[in-house]
Amino acid sequence: MAREPVFDILAGLVHTVCFAQGLRVDIRGQEHIPRNGGAVLAVNHTSYLDFMQVGVVGRRSGRNVRYMMKAELEHGIVGFLMKHCKAIGVDRAAGAESFGRAVAALREGELVVVYPEATISRSFELKEFKSGAARMALESGAPIIPLVIWGAQRIWSKGFPRQLGRHNFPISIRIGDPLEASGSADEVTAALRTRMSDLLTAAQDGYPMPTGQPWVPARLGGSAPTLEQAAVLEAQEYARRHTPRP
Repeated sequence: MAREPVFDILAGLVHTVCFAQGLRVDIRGQEHIPRNGGAVLAVNHTSYLDFMQVGVVGRRSGRNVRYMMKAELEHGIVGFLMKHCKAIGVDRAAGAESFGRAVAALREGELVVVYPEATISRSFELKEFKSGAARMALESGAPIIPLVIWGAQRIWSKGFPRQLGRHNFPISIRIGDPLEASGSADEVTAALRTRMSDLLTAAQDGYPMPTGQPWVPARLGGSAPTLEQAAVLEAQEYARRHTPRP
């Protein structure tokens, strides 16, 4: 792994934070993360901090992952970090350019992190997937590595207060076999979602989930919104953000 001073410092900070919080991270399938060559790392999205766990997974295989981040963050301190960590800016107004940069990174042998759900799932279930990961894999010839994180939503997610102290939460990470992309983008996306659904079930298996907790899916006895209820909340949030202020 080539030295990247800024990424190395951030990785050290992440390690310190995880140690301070007492996180108990259980990773299964680490061998599926390639030590060289490009791959799309498709990750479920339940927490503001799950990017930290993705970075840990990459480093355990001697890799620095490349995050896709909102282009509007490319200024100030965050912009500095994005530049020196080779993050890929995503501009919704220039989607083709962002897509091209991601494909180029894959062809150069990078691990590119993609959240197929696009935004955090308030229900903590898998939402409908966007086709970006599939299209990147088809265009670049790189495989897709499905990865599921469970438990990070307890630290900081939408809908309830963050828990940033020492809490000793367990975090389950399950990494699946590489998916070689072939066929249409819709077919690859459907196959990816099926694999990630299976991995989510595996990550949840044996994980203690007390009844009524807000971070536990309704399907499993928690008080998190259902997928349908979460969709309504997201629509309301979108409307608030895009309503002109008087």
